Amino acid sequence: MTLTGVMILGVLVIIFLLVTRLQAQAPKLPEEITLPDGAQVEAVTVTATMFLVVTQEGRILVFDRLTGALTGEVAVTR
Repeated sequence: MTLTGVMILGVLVIIFLLVTRLQAQAPKLPEEITLPDGAQVEAVTVTATMFLVVTQEGRILVFDRLTGALTGEVAVTR
């Protein structure tokens, strides 16, 4: 009986944690960003202050998270 009670309590705690964690708000991003001419997006990564766009041409574009302004660019060799 004790083991059954502990297992039921554990399942309820896990369900509670999943529900509260999955309701977290998505990070706020600008409505629109402008990519350089010919850039095709391969991946996007969001951090606390910026987001990074990896292009198929091998560049990492750094955008400000609040304004959407391009703040930097890094060339990646393949």
